[in-house]
Amino acid sequence: MTTQLQMAQRDLSYTVTPNEHALGDAERDAILANPGFGQHFTDHMVDICWSEHGGWHRPRVQAYGPISLDPAAAVLHYAQEIFEGLKAYRHADGSIWSFRPDANGRRLQRSAKRLALPELPIEYFVESLKQLIAIDGSWVPSAPETSLYLRPFMFAKEAFLGVRPAKKVAYYVIASPAGAYFSGGVAPVSIWLSTDYSRAGKGGTGAAKTGGNYASSLLPQAEAYEQGCAQVLFLDSQEAKYIEELGGMNVVLVKKDGTLVTPESDSILEGITRDSILQLAEDRGHTVERRRVTIDEWRDGVENGDIVEVFACGTAAVITPIAQLKGADFTVGDADAPAGELTMSLRQELTDIQYGRLPDRHGWMTRLDA
Repeated sequence: MTTQLQMAQRDLSYTVTPNEHALGDAERDAILANPGFGQHFTDHMVDICWSEHGGWHRPRVQAYGPISLDPAAAVLHYAQEIFEGLKAYRHADGSIWSFRPDANGRRLQRSAKRLALPELPIEYFVESLKQLIAIDGSWVPSAPETSLYLRPFMFAKEAFLGVRPAKKVAYYVIASPAGAYFSGGVAPVSIWLSTDYSRAGKGGTGAAKTGGNYASSLLPQAEAYEQGCAQVLFLDSQEAKYIEELGGMNVVLVKKDGTLVTPESDSILEGITRDSILQLAEDRGHTVERRRVTIDEWRDGVENGDIVEVFACGTAAVITPIAQLKGADFTVGDADAPAGELTMSLRQELTDIQYGRLPDRHGWMTRLDA
């Protein structure tokens, strides 16, 4: 059987089949003028196959369109599926860049290992992004705070009914132009504390980026909306007192002495945006603590003034200031409070790096169109 090392060394030559029905410049420009998020998709997609004996093979760039699956495909019955999310940014000179795609590739590998899927080599991951940009680069918008959202994903496509890892897997990359997350300027939000539901448990799939984790957050997220909140906060599943994360974002607390505190748990998805923000804070001389954080520490810290800022962070919004935390029997913070000074300063620094307005001193940016 082909070894993982041999598969990593194999030269994958892409077959590119242009979409005969690609949108014209005028139609595409109309979409880019107001893309929203996840509503429109580029003309093409990447498709790479994997099999137990053949390894990674048959890489293609083809027209974006429906995927044909056998009704017995393993993903439909046993949820063997993972994905990633990252962005392509157009710089002032027209070049196209991505932020830490190697880190996304490593996280995809960790997710794959947990879901018993094959690990895509990092160089294949990055190359798949470049291949899509090579043909759909015109879909990367240039307006402020806009980007092209890239969605690599992998799933079990072998047709069988039986609880075992699939022997045939598909990897795809699709892309969707994204408008400014905060079209009217960055707005602090209120967060709802869920006490009836858990996002993930010890030894579960919380640290993997798999669809089931997000499916389990939909009901409590709907509860948060009913309470007038933008997001839901989950606690640990064992003691229900330690902060985990939001439905799709990490959390950071800022203390009055400038220390940044973020929850640490083996059931939290490792946030690339969060880790980058914390690195920028450390560069400025701030102390960063990665540890278990109780909900009482958040509540009491806001009430006694020890915690002066709280924010959520993730790929889509980069940083979202949190003004208020609400629970069934308490509320802390002021819904009308402005975004914190450090919160906004870190957000500005990170986005300036992503869009090429500040030097990339950590070597985080990878050019995709060269």
